[in-house]
Amino acid sequence: MGSLASPHLSRRGCGNVALLPSSCWLYYLYNHWMIQAATYFFIFLNLSLAVFEEPAVYPLPFLATSLIEVLCLLVFSVRLMHFAKVTPRNIFWKDTKNICVMVAILMSLTDLAVYGTLRIYNVRSIRWSRIVRPIFLINFAESRQIRRAFRSIRNTFPEITYVFLLFMFSVLMFSLMALKLFGERNLQTAEGLPYFTNYLEIVFDLYVLVTTANSPDVMMPAFDFSWWYALFFITYVIINTYIFMSVFLAVVYNNYRKHLKNEIRKLAYMKRRKMVEAFNLLKEEEGAEFVVREAQWKQLVKLVAPDISNSHRELLLHISDDEQKGFIDKKSFVRLADLLNIQVITLKIRRHPLGQWLPHIYNSAASQFLRGMVRHRGFVWTYDVIILINAVFIALDEESPYISYAEWVFLALYIIEILLKVYTYEPRTFFGKNQFWNWFDTLIIFAALTATILNTTLKSTTEYNSQQILDIVFILRVLRLIRIVDSIQRFRVIMNTLINIVPTMLTFGGLTLVVYYVFAIIGMELFQGKIQFFPANSNAPHALECGNPALKDSMFARAKYCKNNFNNFASSFIVLLELTVVNQWHVFANGFANVTVQPAKLYFIAFHIVMVIIIVNIFVSFILEAFFVEYSVEKSEVETAIEQKIQELGMGIQEEELQDEKLLDNMESAEHDLEGEGGTKPPAKGLVFKIASKPMFFYSPTYMLRCRLVSSIETLSWWLRSCC
Repeated sequence: MGSLASPHLSRRGCGNVALLPSSCWLYYLYNHWMIQAATYFFIFLNLSLAVFEEPAVYPLPFLATSLIEVLCLLVFSVRLMHFAKVTPRNIFWKDTKNICVMVAILMSLTDLAVYGTLRIYNVRSIRWSRIVRPIFLINFAESRQIRRAFRSIRNTFPEITYVFLLFMFSVLMFSLMALKLFGERNLQTAEGLPYFTNYLEIVFDLYVLVTTANSPDVMMPAFDFSWWYALFFITYVIINTYIFMSVFLAVVYNNYRKHLKNEIRKLAYMKRRKMVEAFNLLKEEEGAEFVVREAQWKQLVKLVAPDISNSHRELLLHISDDEQKGFIDKKSFVRLADLLNIQVITLKIRRHPLGQWLPHIYNSAASQFLRGMVRHRGFVWTYDVIILINAVFIALDEESPYISYAEWVFLALYIIEILLKVYTYEPRTFFGKNQFWNWFDTLIIFAALTATILNTTLKSTTEYNSQQILDIVFILRVLRLIRIVDSIQRFRVIMNTLINIVPTMLTFGGLTLVVYYVFAIIGMELFQGKIQFFPANSNAPHALECGNPALKDSMFARAKYCKNNFNNFASSFIVLLELTVVNQWHVFANGFANVTVQPAKLYFIAFHIVMVIIIVNIFVSFILEAFFVEYSVEKSEVETAIEQKIQELGMGIQEEELQDEKLLDNMESAEHDLEGEGGTKPPAKGLVFKIASKPMFFYSPTYMLRCRLVSSIETLSWWLRSCC
């Protein structure tokens, strides 16, 4: 707990949970990253049991899977009790997610006991509780982002329902027209079946046509009879595919934005309320107002943000206590959460080793000319051209000796480029943990060099020719072309946006996992063993019909889709992924309906509605919003205040006075001056900062702090962890 817990918190308590520091210790333990990681481990272990349970990818005895599941449920119970210890009782029992977790634990234990008992007497039953396992992923406190995604679906669902009902009304009306237009004309499909004579089959075929999966096949019998009938299908596609599907996206996006704004307002309110509560716990009277002492403030910041540097902490203190009174008032204290939402990267300013070991050579005119050439934009353009030429050579015939020699030339040029950059820029800065493209270039080039040398050596010394090594070489050559992305500004903006939204994309990955898991479990219970896969040379009965005579002469069997089945968890996931892609999904639906009952198509329609129409559209809405923010975001009020404060301290110079490519040299010059080696005038202040929305730099002989506003609304302060 540290010094913050004693003696102050021992007198006032930790929030409203308890009046003892032990309660605070339990809270920190609950939020410790190792405890959270262990919770996620057991959540995914519990989910992964579907891989080992019947029908299993890798079968394990029922006793083994049962013991693992009981262990997971025990861990979940302990985690829930731990949460109850750090949460007020009235809040804990009013929280729906806690009730859901308790009910899921009881259901799982009950089902496990019943299933095990029936298994002893050789009575087959269904493990129906497996579909509730994702509840643990959703409802534990650590998964607040997934819960927000589900709330987006829940909030969007009413508006989608009205559009969907209108859409289905349109499909039903067109289906009725199709029955009257084509049902009495004795038309046949390509398989020789009656064309549009069954109303429910027509509804399904026209619903599939909305996804374009059966276009133009579904239209061809009518089109062959008369080209005028094509107008019916064209009108249908325009109305239902292009208009209604676009309306779906518009409704989802509009509701997503509306509820996102409400979520932000709610979080902002809770954040301010929590900060006020924290201030009330730490406040002391100073004259006519209540304040937080500087020592207490430093302890708090060190406790809630232990990873930030001392320089960054001092900067925040200067901003919060702008008049250097030795205490922070309520307004500045409440703003601390916003200040901590500014991500800071601390870099050690170091001189180039060659500048220390061989200063006369490294600082000579020839060396300075070489380094200036490497920093020049023309150097980047030259290597962009080399990359494009390399792309042409990669596409040419590898067997030509000239192409093989050219590959060595390109490798040599790339190695020279890396060596020149390492010579120009300080190596530890060049290979810093945030220098993704530098690491990418270096690893790709040296991996390609190693693979090429190994392949050439094997070909020259032995007759062994490893296709795997050749494949690696070819892949590495193609990957080198990705370097061009970093050279074009607009490409970098797009790539940076994609990188920034990766954490939230993982949230939608968790959402997709939940939906896939539930539908996979249901699919295995409905279709397990109905379709079998046989090798091409198999002589088993009905091997060509996927082991089921009901599939004889069906499109499913002719397309050799037998491996697309629900016979285990992995195969089920693959089928669901193929259904998400939509192409040929009606073939899957018809195939499984043929081996069971026709209403089985409702399973595939339900998956399409949930996954493709709702979740994919919400994901598209999120991507659109992310790019709109990236291209149009303005500075926040806090960021503006930070810039104004730094300007008041007289620490800033504008971007035009210091270009990015000269940054390392200028930092070196600052060090030289401090060491008495001469050079440029030393900077007036000691900190180096850059705030992304307004390029500005500040110097330090020891550290450079690059500040970038984190615009993602998902980033929350430490004390908001228990809010949602």
